[in-house]
Amino acid sequence: MTGEPDSNPPNGTPSSKEAADGLPRRLLTRRVLRYAPNPVRDEWVNIGVLVFDPESGERRLRMVEEEDEFHRVRRLHPDADESVLPRLRDTLESLFTSEGRIRDWRSGGGLEWLTQLDKLDKVLSTALQVTEPVGTRATDLDAELERLYRDHVAVPRSAGRAGLPGSRGNLRAYCSQVFKQARLWDRLEKSVRAAEFTFPGDPMRIDYGYRRNGTWGFVHTLSVTRSPADAKVLAYTAERIQKSAESRFTPEFAAVTDVPLSPDNDRHRFVRETLQEVGVVPVPLEGFAVWVAKLRPMLQ
Repeated sequence: MTGEPDSNPPNGTPSSKEAADGLPRRLLTRRVLRYAPNPVRDEWVNIGVLVFDPESGERRLRMVEEEDEFHRVRRLHPDADESVLPRLRDTLESLFTSEGRIRDWRSGGGLEWLTQLDKLDKVLSTALQVTEPVGTRATDLDAELERLYRDHVAVPRSAGRAGLPGSRGNLRAYCSQVFKQARLWDRLEKSVRAAEFTFPGDPMRIDYGYRRNGTWGFVHTLSVTRSPADAKVLAYTAERIQKSAESRFTPEFAAVTDVPLSPDNDRHRFVRETLQEVGVVPVPLEGFAVWVAKLRPMLQ
């Protein structure tokens, strides 16, 4: 059964209810993606969230990508086929792109929205399910996506681990906030497919991308504290992009790290040297706002 939003817009008017801070609250629709590899057993695990604005046609999708998130899937479903999950995301994004903008379902666009959902169901395998749509109100689509993902999909963190450095999800949330405050958010590409530059089927996603005067920039978050080995994946991807660029564009790279890289720490030196060998500039999270401030005039 379709869920109801926190409150309905008065007299059928657009979803512009004011929030406490004076910003307009948008009426959004969210659906949770579930993985259930055994159709006989009613057992599933949440693996993603889709948020949709029926008025503007904007969509946001986020699915599991961190190692601890995949570990949770494996723990609940030891025989799970993890290769299905990246392919699912690519399929969904291709479907959304081909459909284009969808009109407000309250002003005659309901058929298009239902058609979209029907196509969504058809591309999913029997192991993947999508919950019924539920209404929600929020001032920002991206912030609401992060909240819903944290509540429904992300691995729960105990109070005892609350003080540990954040995951890449937390790093992305901060970086997104800084980009928005600098008014660069709309100038960025989000979750750039590495497969466009490396090999078909490459599941790697680069958090942010931008273009300026023949230069393509790539910004990716890196949790040195939790997964320093990810630096090798990023370095390999950067090297492949450089080879793919040839004379078409000039690539530049930045890695936003959760901690400053100390020359006295072996792991930090490993990360720094691995990145710098292929031209990736490490930017500590605490200095990211300053870095964005320098980038801003080049993108405007």
